[in-house]
Formats: sequence, structure tokens, C-alpha cells
Amino acid sequence: MIIKLVEIVLILALLIPIAAMLVWVERRLIGIWQDRLGPNRVGPFGILQSLADLLKILGKDEFNPKFADSGLFMAAPIIAAVTVLMSFVVVPFSDTIGVSNLNIGLLFFLAMTSLAVYGVVLAGWASKSKYALLGSMRAAAQTISYEVFMGLSVMGVVLLTGSFNLRDIVMAQQDGWFISSQIIGFFVFLVAGIAESHRLPFDLPEAETELTAGFHTEYSGLKFALFFLGEYLGVTLISAMSVTLFFGGYLPPGILPDAIGAAVPGLVWFVLKVALLIMFFILLRTSLPRPRFDQLLEFGWKVMLPLALFNLLLTAVLKLTGVIGGGMHG
Repeated sequence: MIIKLVEIVLILALLIPIAAMLVWVERRLIGIWQDRLGPNRVGPFGILQSLADLLKILGKDEFNPKFADSGLFMAAPIIAAVTVLMSFVVVPFSDTIGVSNLNIGLLFFLAMTSLAVYGVVLAGWASKSKYALLGSMRAAAQTISYEVFMGLSVMGVVLLTGSFNLRDIVMAQQDGWFISSQIIGFFVFLVAGIAESHRLPFDLPEAETELTAGFHTEYSGLKFALFFLGEYLGVTLISAMSVTLFFGGYLPPGILPDAIGAAVPGLVWFVLKVALLIMFFILLRTSLPRPRFDQLLEFGWKVMLPLALFNLLLTAVLKLTGVIGGGMHG
């Protein structure tokens, strides 16, 4: 019990600084890709810029608008951050590291991502501001729509493994990662993940040119920092779940000799894969334009839903005919 408690504290203590570091990583990478410097003044290579930004945010006055619903206004950012942190409970970081090995780990992840929308909706509603309310309504429509596609996209993986346990899903990829047979499912999951985390190009709930700052227009100080934390942890979470479901989790690449794969700890493989996917998220931000909101929902229901259903049907047919295998190992 004590060991598990220490493990939880360590994971939490690492996740929060990782979210802060991602801000610096994002700004540096975008600077490189756009042929400019990026942050390079505070500390070596500008690495302390995130710390300076954090101190600036925490130093701001805790402003609560008089017209806001104070209880819900304060609860919303806590819900947004806690639901993302709770999702990491079921992520298997290696064969021995992980808070919980739930038999319904995948369902728990989907449930937590569903609850996260309450933080955004309550923020807009409690702010009693037209920009915040419009942003929260957009977030509700966007998140609820893309949750459907996210849930359907992972059903192919469940069909292949016969389990909702994330460790079972990882071990079922010992003979080959699911990305080879679930490329459509991965595409749908990734796009849905971008939409759920409100990242560019799907950041319509907080589109600055239209809604000032969207659902968190009226927030400042620590409460704004919690929304910020939730967003960057969301990027990390979607990357971690993509790696777990489609890229073998903490397993080494099959093309490497067994001796090399076994020599590197599973946690290192997991972190490397997650880092590459996070870099892909950042690259999307710097290269794709933002669609209109009606285009976003139309793309979801007219393209993503048929793709997700087609992937599920195709996986079922191929598994029944024995073209692709599956099932738990060991």
C-alpha cells in the first residue's frame, strides 16, 4: 500500500512539471520549424521561460467577476485538471510502473475524458459572459461529437485483444504493433484526441480571433493555470494512450534485435514514443489552419463516423476469417 502511494505521488510530481516543460518545448520547436529563435533569454536555451511564465501567472490577482456563479466558477478549472490527472491512473508506463491495473482501464479512460467536458461547460456557464458561453457551447458540441468517434476507434483494438485491460492490450502486441492492422482506427483516435484536447487546428472553443479566449476568458491566476495544465496534460495523455493502444506501449520495436530491445528499459521506450507523438501534435499546430465550426462538426459526422464504423466492421470480418489474429498473450 505504501509503495503504491509513493508511486502515485512520484507520477503526479513528474506529470505537472512535464506539462510546464511542454510549453518551452513547444515554443522552441515552433521557433525552429518557423526559422526563428523562440525563447532564448531566461536560462540556458530559454529553459527557465516556463518557470518565469508560471511565476507570472501565480502572481496575478485571483479575480472573481461579481456577475459570475462563484461556486461553479471555482470548481470548473479543478474538474478540468483532475479528470486528466485521473486518466493517467490506468496508463501502463512499463511492465512494473503504473498506478492501477484495472480490467476496465480503457473504459475508465473514456469515462474520464467524457467528464472533462463538464469543466469547460461549467466555466463558460458560470462566467456569465457571452464569449465564454459561446466557447463552452462549442466545446460541448465538439467534445461530445468526437467522443463517439474516439470510442468507436478503439473497438477494433478491443476486438483483437478481447480485453479492456491496457496491460493486456500492450502484451497482445508482442508479435506486432496494432498500427499495422488498425491504421484507420489510429487516424480516427488521433483526430478525436486533438479535438478533445482543444488543440490547434481544433481549438475552436478558445479561438482568440473570434471569442477573445473562449471559455476561460474571465479566468486569471491559479484558476487559469489549471486550465493550462489540463490542456498540456491532455496532449500527453492522448499521446500516451495512442502509444499504448497502437504502438506497443512499453514494448521495444520488433525490428530491433532482442538483445538491444531487452537492454533498454520499457519506460524509456514508452517515453521516447510519447515524445515523438507530442512533437507531432506541436507540428500540427504550426502547419494547419483552423476550420470553421460547422466544417469541424461536418467532418466528424460525415467522415470520421463512417471511417470508425468501417474500421470496426473490417476488423471483425478479418478476425472471423482468420486473416488477422489477436488475443491475450501469456
